[in-house]
Amino acid sequence: MGKSLEDLKAAFAGESQANRKYAIFAKKAEEEGYQLAAKLFRAASAAEAIHAARHLRTMLAVKTTAENLQAAIDGEHYEVNSMYPEFMQDAESENEKTALASFKKAWEVEKVHEVLYRDMLANLSKEGEQYDFYLCPICGHIHARFAPDVCPICGATKDKFERF
Repeated sequence: MGKSLEDLKAAFAGESQANRKYAIFAKKAEEEGYQLAAKLFRAASAAEAIHAARHLRTMLAVKTTAENLQAAIDGEHYEVNSMYPEFMQDAESENEKTALASFKKAWEVEKVHEVLYRDMLANLSKEGEQYDFYLCPICGHIHARFAPDVCPICGATKDKFERF
């Protein structure tokens, strides 16, 4: 697929970023009392997610659940062992404390995500208990089975966690 594949990857990245950016913009507009602008941003965010999903499927990047879990493991492993350590080093050398703190929190969370994906892949074919996952909306930490009393990454309290 050559150049078209590279274009699909770029389009997927751009649409994915627009999806997240517009969702964040919607929240800000809502906080400022601009309900109509918030609705537009949410609708546009959903549209960008549709575009991103189409591009990802066109790249044939959505495979079996086991293969998708391995892709997730590979991505988290890269973030934990290469991407965030490099980013933290850059921020530290530039004395960018806010960026460093953001990278460090994400790095800590990504380590947990990798473990969760590895555990899921190892137990995918086993029939076992069903349970929920709990997401800290402050830092992105995910905890299996129950919400911790306090988020181990950012200190958010149990009542803040969202159940999935």
